[in-house]
Amino acid sequence: MAALFAAMPPGKVRGYDMNAFASLPVLEGGRVKPLDSVARNSLLMIRSKQSLRSEGRTLSADEWVLDLMFRPEVADKQAVFVIDDPEVLGLLGVKQSTNRYFDFATLQPHLEEIQKQAEAVQHLDAHKRTRFQSAVLTLFERVLLYHRLRNTLQLAGTPGLAVQIQANAAPQAAEMRAALTQLASFRILPPLMGQRDDAWTSVGENLSSAVAGQPLHPAMPILANISTAYMAQNPQAFNGAVAEYRAQVDSLRPEAARHTDREIAFNRAQPFYLGMMIYVTALLTLFVSWLWKRELLQPTAFALLVAGAVVHTAGLAFRIILQGRPPVTNLYSSAVFVGWGAVILGIVLERIYRKGFGTAVAAAAGFGSLIVAQHLAEGDTMEMMRAVLDSNFWLATHVVTITIGYSGTFLAGFIAIAYALWKHLAPDPDPETGKTLVGMTYGIICFSLLFSFVGTVLGGIWADQSWGRFWGWDPKENGALLIVLWNAIILHARWSGLARDRGIMTMAIFGNIITSLSWFGVNMLGVGLHSYGFMDSAFYALSAFIGSQLLLMGVCMMPRRFQFQKPTEKKA
Repeated sequence: MAALFAAMPPGKVRGYDMNAFASLPVLEGGRVKPLDSVARNSLLMIRSKQSLRSEGRTLSADEWVLDLMFRPEVADKQAVFVIDDPEVLGLLGVKQSTNRYFDFATLQPHLEEIQKQAEAVQHLDAHKRTRFQSAVLTLFERVLLYHRLRNTLQLAGTPGLAVQIQANAAPQAAEMRAALTQLASFRILPPLMGQRDDAWTSVGENLSSAVAGQPLHPAMPILANISTAYMAQNPQAFNGAVAEYRAQVDSLRPEAARHTDREIAFNRAQPFYLGMMIYVTALLTLFVSWLWKRELLQPTAFALLVAGAVVHTAGLAFRIILQGRPPVTNLYSSAVFVGWGAVILGIVLERIYRKGFGTAVAAAAGFGSLIVAQHLAEGDTMEMMRAVLDSNFWLATHVVTITIGYSGTFLAGFIAIAYALWKHLAPDPDPETGKTLVGMTYGIICFSLLFSFVGTVLGGIWADQSWGRFWGWDPKENGALLIVLWNAIILHARWSGLARDRGIMTMAIFGNIITSLSWFGVNMLGVGLHSYGFMDSAFYALSAFIGSQLLLMGVCMMPRRFQFQKPTEKKA
């Protein structure tokens, strides 16, 4: 329900035009985005959700950030910090219970100790930290983000931005300007005519330049009116000031305003969440079809799969337009794209064989990959690119090609899993169906070998241009090579007769392990040019996934009927 609420346009809440406020553009993390994205990403990082309950009603991220910036005394009493670690709770003097959410007022007396504990472990490598050290550092980072948002547009505990502007020339205002400049989480004042597109400024920076003799930004008084109106809880004045501020932005930077409108529409639509729901509905419909009304429900499940693929594709296309980049730019987008590739391949298989297995594995792969992507969405998923990745040509060739290879290898593994389960659960398995599943797997592995090999070669060419060497035995490079070699081994085992149907399918399931390690595992080693940071939660999730695949390999290798039979008595 919370996710559905977050997807709905807020419109007017208690008389305030939240939609207009949320669409105001700011510069944060190196790119222009709507305040809605800042609010959603920040609340997701702090609370692991994009909405919260307070005083008996659900608050959107936009309403929460508005309270945080202009009425911190209200926001400080809202339980937004998620804390699970029992030792961190002990540090706060809180008894462990079912409650996982705490407000800033509860944390405030312990901020000094939290900072002390965090600073003591910041120098340690991520994989060397204990669970408590990682948890307290995470809490400190969340508190710091909260504190910066709280003091971005005006200092918390002061009469407001209008008073700060009036007192700007006073000698004692220097400390206020320094704090606003240092703590600003984003820059909200758009560049003036003739300035560079990236010349956005924060409130503190503009106040400092005004003291130095530069004119005050024309949007500053309007921003002060927004602050005054919301602090006074005057919806009419607030809506008028927000509309005036938006008109100012439209006149100075119309393209930025149009971009934020597109992004806020994408945020509200949540296409990947919607696609995930459609995929799981398709999967459940297919399961029911195996028990009842197969001739009706199986085509319905396929139609739902196609509908999910359309939504999934639209979401990918929208992201490409917003970023101006190919579809794969980070781990989050790679998970989205891998799932999309598996779904498209599954649709093709279903159109060829029409047995329902293509629908099943495609829906499961689409749903599973979007679940993974959802858990990888920490902060802005459209952040600025790393310097070595800042090349649309190589992102569109090497990265996309090798990611399609990931999709195919995973799809082959999922078909093999379907084969293993079908073999043991079907009441009367048809040998022809088994041959069909093996044929599907063989074809997909051929496809995967081609794309993973070409993608690996293109990656070597890119490495030669970026780092001056084609191959350096980097963990990520080794992982890509392992995928190529394993797919080649499966094909050679089939051609030479070393493995028959059951062996080929077991090897295909093991391909899931190799691909997951090459995709995620190498990022957790903390070494190599492709290391993107150690992730505790991902480590445990990856270990569980590998364990499940090993179990399924054992199931695949077992004969169909594996039970002990009672010995019969000898006849006299």
